[in-house]
Amino acid sequence: MSTAIVNPASIETKAPVLLAVSYLRVSTREQAERGGTDEGFSIPAQREANARKAAELGARVVREFIDAGESARSADRDGLKEMLAFITATRVTFCLVHKLDRLARNRADDVAIHQALLSAGVTLVSATESIDQTPSGMLVHGIMSSIAEFYSRNLATEVTKGLTQKLAQGGTPMRAPVGYLNVRRTDEAGREVRTVEVDPERAPLVRWAFETYAKGETSVTGLLGDLTARGLTTVPSPKRPSKPLGKNTLYKLLTNPYYAGVIRYKGAVHPGAHEPLIEPALFDQVQSLLKARNAKMTRHVQHAHHLKGLLHCGSCGSRMLLDFATNPRGTTYAYFICSGRAAKRTTCTRRAVPVQVAERLVEDSYRDITISEDDYRHLAAEVDAAFDEQSTGRDQEFADLTTNRARLEAESDKLLAAHFADAIDLPTLKRHQDRLRAGLADIEQRLSEHDEHHSGARAFLHDSLRLLTDAHHAYAHSDDGNRRLANQAFYTRLEITEDEQLRPRLAEPFKTIITEIRGPTGGKNAKREHSTSTDVACSRKALWVGRAGLEPATQGL
Repeated sequence: MSTAIVNPASIETKAPVLLAVSYLRVSTREQAERGGTDEGFSIPAQREANARKAAELGARVVREFIDAGESARSADRDGLKEMLAFITATRVTFCLVHKLDRLARNRADDVAIHQALLSAGVTLVSATESIDQTPSGMLVHGIMSSIAEFYSRNLATEVTKGLTQKLAQGGTPMRAPVGYLNVRRTDEAGREVRTVEVDPERAPLVRWAFETYAKGETSVTGLLGDLTARGLTTVPSPKRPSKPLGKNTLYKLLTNPYYAGVIRYKGAVHPGAHEPLIEPALFDQVQSLLKARNAKMTRHVQHAHHLKGLLHCGSCGSRMLLDFATNPRGTTYAYFICSGRAAKRTTCTRRAVPVQVAERLVEDSYRDITISEDDYRHLAAEVDAAFDEQSTGRDQEFADLTTNRARLEAESDKLLAAHFADAIDLPTLKRHQDRLRAGLADIEQRLSEHDEHHSGARAFLHDSLRLLTDAHHAYAHSDDGNRRLANQAFYTRLEITEDEQLRPRLAEPFKTIITEIRGPTGGKNAKREHSTSTDVACSRKALWVGRAGLEPATQGL
């Protein structure tokens, strides 16, 4: 960062004028913003000291260069690089610094920077230290540079030691994530205590995010939209206002074990003393879902077949792989083989199953999950009763959206009032109003879709039940792509036994439906016992079947 003070070209050359540049630096953003000002306290103090030194030298400061919140342990600083480029192209006599450690805190960088100044014919001057080009001055320069490097390295060691001790006691050695607040308070002895507390405004929304995603009914993108509509924003800082989370930020939130009471620091995990927002089991469930969906997105399919990935060996439980064999006449046959036997991981002796046999077994299994018209009518009535009972749960979401809408409208009114009072300029007003307008539009859309979503989910589950009334016929007359999607929707696992019988495991909600009808044993003539309560939760997708299958899975119909 640089600030022009005097244009060298505008200076009359009637008499020789000594020109100087001033370099100012603070190590942290906290120092740069201390006191609620743009420059804090240190930078103005350094500027005044350099100005006094320039007056003593009879020099005029033509430009100053500022690095705010930059460590001197590295020479890769914008202000420093800009200054070195400036003195190379300009007739400058002095480079003023408050102290040598403002310029560099290691001997290698100090030598390199000092050499660059000498090559440009510039003399380095410290406002508070006696250094010059005399032998004694150079000696003092070297000593002060070595002291600065020692201070920097020793400070880093002490800071690391302090953070390690804090971590061992369960403290948080970094900025607390969304849902928590970094707070400072004074104990009974008058000592400052820095700790982490639960953010009463954001913590409930973070907890809701984990609980909602764990149900498996939404994606990270969908969850982000819901959280934004409910009003989740980042914690504001002196330089940055609060804003809605981005997708990457939300993903990091969902994968951060801090919310389960564990601190992840430098690749290791440590128990924390802060209050967890969620249970470890819930966090693990969310990680499993994230990992499974990422694997599904990146999986590479070498041979396409609608049964690939679903078939398992009924003897050892290993996945069955698609393989091909060619006879001496050049005819190729497709088989499913046990991966455990092929890789010799198990002692399984399961022989290969021809693809045609596996296809017939799976197609026949759809006869067993087809339901009658009477079953459909009864279950459809239970679905309607369940949705009516759970409609009160969606009333809270409606209330949250309405409250957030009122908050955004009030914020918009305050911004307008501030603009009319000349407290903020028009570009600032427009920027904030655009943000608020987008938030209000999203909320209005969600409110208008509130009833539609409820009725749409009800219709979707009715369609799912209707699908079961014709499951075998629909599967038999579908192409391979839709058969694969159907298998993924209806089944979690298909095992082929040694005697070439299919042992299917139904996915929810179909497992519950068939159990409701057939009984726990799955027999076609089992006595039916109707449940008195249901747990219905689903989103409307394309039937037979969309890429997500008939989702989401529920604990019971």
